[in-house]
This record gives sequence, C-alpha cells and structure tokens, in this order.
Amino acid sequence: MSKEGKNSQHLHHHPQEEQPLPPPPPPPQYGTFQGVANYPPPQAIGFPQPVPPPGVSGQQYAHGYQAVPGYAVAEGRPVRERRLPCCGLGIGWFLFIIGFFLAAIPWYVGAFILFCARIDHREKPGYIACTIAGVLAIIAIILGVTQAS
Repeated sequence: MSKEGKNSQHLHHHPQEEQPLPPPPPPPQYGTFQGVANYPPPQAIGFPQPVPPPGVSGQQYAHGYQAVPGYAVAEGRPVRERRLPCCGLGIGWFLFIIGFFLAAIPWYVGAFILFCARIDHREKPGYIACTIAGVLAIIAIILGVTQAS
C-alpha cells in the first residue's frame, strides 16, 4: 500500500466510538470570593433546619395578610395631625438650635417644658435634646469655673 492508502485507513471516523463531550462549566457565582473551581461548596451539616412554630397549620396566609394577634388594626380614613410650629420643626428643636446662640438658656426652658408640661409626642426628641444639652452646658460651666480658680 502506498502512504495515502495507509493514512486513509487510519483516518476513518466511526460514530459508535465517539466520546460524549463534557458538560459546560457552570456560570460563575456572584460574590467576592468564589473559591477553587474544582472544590465542592461547603455543606451545612449539623445545623438545624427551620420549622414552623408550634400551632401553625400547614397552609400559611390562607386568608390574606393577617395582623399580629392582640393588636388592633385601625382601618378607615387616616387621622391628620396638626402641623408642628416653627417651620415644622417643633418648639423643642427650635429651642435646641436657638440655645447655641442665646447662652444655653433656651435649653433649660426646653428641659422645664419636658418635665412640667404635656407635650406632643412628635416634639419629644427636641425637648430631650434640649435637656441633654442643658446638662452638658451645666457640667461645662461648673468645670470652667472650678478650673479658673
């Protein structure tokens, strides 16, 4: 046989002997550290699996959204609250800001209002800020007077 004949005999393609192609690699996962490609992901062995709390039936939210038991849900028209004074800030925050310019006196007024008057719940943080600032101002004044002597 010639060289062509020998080469043509060895180059025959047999479909029965085809090897299946390996599956494509999985798409990369999102995250900072992906780990080694050929290392399997860690298995969570020994951790308890979540279960529903006792007394809960298998069907959840059978009747739509449910409120927490024991709490009433106010339905209907929402209640409009009056606008806060002083450009919507409230008296408490107004006194707190003005206290920086008027020698901390408004802070003491805010603390007095907090302790001695009924206030709107929306204004309470401003009055508490006045009280804290007033206490810190008193401490600074006492330390300043004692250090000057």
